[in-house]
Amino acid sequence: MKRLLLDTNAYSALMSGDTRISELLGKSEAILISPIVIGELLDGFMGGSREKANRALLERFLAKPRTVSLPITPETAEHFAAVKRQLRRKGKPIPLNDVWIAASSLEHGAQLVSFDAHFSEIDGILRWEP
Repeated sequence: MKRLLLDTNAYSALMSGDTRISELLGKSEAILISPIVIGELLDGFMGGSREKANRALLERFLAKPRTVSLPITPETAEHFAAVKRQLRRKGKPIPLNDVWIAASSLEHGAQLVSFDAHFSEIDGILRWEP
């Protein structure tokens, strides 16, 4: 079994009924979520007409026994700095929030579940391929 870290777009796909994501999560030992992802989701909820319903769904998801909300630690910051430097050297910048999400994935040895191909630019990241 594996530990999976959900990106914002993977959570959104899950909530939209994407069976690839639900089947993948069903086989996992733990589902990790970064506070960066939670912040992106909340931002999206605030801009929509279903904020209250979406917040309730997120709260239920976060309360599940296998779901773990990760902290941002000094180790996360070390991974962030290393990833950002690596991408800068490659000339392949990605959105800053995604650098933080990747850092959490690396810190916790979790497979990153995302539809964003730019994560493949990060050396050593375990990435789900849609």
